[in-house]
Amino acid sequence: MSVSVVDIKQNTMFGYLKNRLIARLSYELKNESIQIVQPDLDKLRSPLQQFTLEQAFTEDEFTLLLLALIPHIFPNFLNDIISDFLPKGGEFPEFGGVKGKNHRGILPTGETVQYILAGNDLEKRIEVTELFNEDHIFAKKGILYLDSVPKGEPVMSGQLILEPEFVELLTTGTVLKPKMSSDFPAQRIETDLVWEDLILNKKTLQQIKEIETWLKYNHILLNDWNMKSRIKPGYRVMFHGPPGTGKTLTANLLGKYTERDVYRIDLSLVVSKYIGETEKNLSKLFDKAKSKDWILFFDEADAIFGKRTNVRDAHDKYANQEVSYLLQRIEAHPGLVILASNFKSNIDTAFTRRFQSMIEFELPTSMERLALWKNNLPRKITVEKSIDLDELAKKYEITGANIVNVIQYACLKTISENNKSILKSHLLEGIKKEYQKEGKSLQL
Repeated sequence: MSVSVVDIKQNTMFGYLKNRLIARLSYELKNESIQIVQPDLDKLRSPLQQFTLEQAFTEDEFTLLLLALIPHIFPNFLNDIISDFLPKGGEFPEFGGVKGKNHRGILPTGETVQYILAGNDLEKRIEVTELFNEDHIFAKKGILYLDSVPKGEPVMSGQLILEPEFVELLTTGTVLKPKMSSDFPAQRIETDLVWEDLILNKKTLQQIKEIETWLKYNHILLNDWNMKSRIKPGYRVMFHGPPGTGKTLTANLLGKYTERDVYRIDLSLVVSKYIGETEKNLSKLFDKAKSKDWILFFDEADAIFGKRTNVRDAHDKYANQEVSYLLQRIEAHPGLVILASNFKSNIDTAFTRRFQSMIEFELPTSMERLALWKNNLPRKITVEKSIDLDELAKKYEITGANIVNVIQYACLKTISENNKSILKSHLLEGIKKEYQKEGKSLQL
C-alpha cells in the first residue's frame, strides 16, 4: 500500500512537521524535550518526496517547505496543535501567523518559521532570515517568499506564500501553468507548425538561428566557461517588420524547439493610467519570470517601449519613468526577451542600443510567397486546374498571414458549396478581402 502525501496519521513528511512543531512547543512552554524522528524519504513515493530529494534540501529548508504547503492541504493543522497547548486560547505572538480573508486557520508567517526552527535562540532566529534571501534556492527558483507588510512592521511578519505552481507540483506532480490575469499579464502561446513552415529570407533565418544557439548553449558559456562576470545575463532581441511576416510564429518555434514556454505580454493589462501601477504590473511579471526558463514576447511593443517624450507635464514625467523602469528590468532579466514592432523607427533608441540582435522581417518575395501558397493549401482537396500558384505569388504582394486568411476563406466557401475542388474565384475573392482590410483597392 502506497503512503499518501496527505496522511498525517502515518509516518509521513507532515507527520514529521507535526512532530517538530510539538517538540518546539513542548520545549519552549513545558521545558520538555521530545525526539524528532525524520521520515524515511526512500520509503515514501509522492511528488513532495521526489521534489525534496531532487533539491537536496537541508532539514530546515525541508521544514519550511512543509510549513508553506500545509495550509493548502490541512487548514486546521496549526490550530489543532496550538489549541492542545493553549486550551484556554489567548495571545501567542511568538508563534506569528495571520488570518486570511477566506481561510479560517492560521496562515504561517516568517515569525512562525523562526519560532519552529529557532525558538527563542536569537542567533538562530537571525540565521533563519537567510532562508528568504534573494540568492537562496527558494527565491532563485521562485518557490516561496514572504508577502510584503505595511510600512514599519517587521519583514518576518509577512505571510509565508508558496507559489501556486509549486502547490500543484507538490500535491499532484504536475506543473501548473500561470493563467493570464491582472497579476500575470501574459498568455502562454504555442504552435503545431515546424521550422519548415517558416518561410523567410536566408539573412533573417540565420539571425534567428543565432538566438536558438544562445538558448541552447548560454548556460555552458556562463557556467562551464565562467563568463558570468563578463557577460550580462539574458538576451534581448527586436523583431521588426510588417504584420503577418512571421514574428509571432518565430517566437513560438524558438520556444518549441528549445523546450521553453513562450508568454506573450498583453500590454493592455500592463499599462495603467494610474501613476506607479504600470511599474507594479511589470514588476509582478518579471519577478514571476526570473526564475523560469521562459521566453517573454512583447507584441506591438512600441505601445510601451516607444520614444520617450519631452517632459511637459506630470503625465510625461511618469510615462518616461515607466520606460526607464522597463529598460532596467529587461536588462536584468536572465532569459530571452523579444520585442516585436511593425516599425523599427517607433522604438526608443535607448532600447535599441541594448539589443543583442535587431531582426527585420521583410515582406515575402514572389518565390517566398509561392512556397507559402504551396505549404498552406490543404492536401486533402485539389485546386481548380485554372489556378496558377506561380502567377498568384508574382501578382499579389501579400504576407504569409494574408495567404493563410485567403486559403481559410476559400476552403470554407468550398465546404459550404460542396465543391470538389478549391475554385480560383474564391481565392481571388479572399485576396480582395485582404487588400480591403489594409485599405488597398484591387481590381480582379
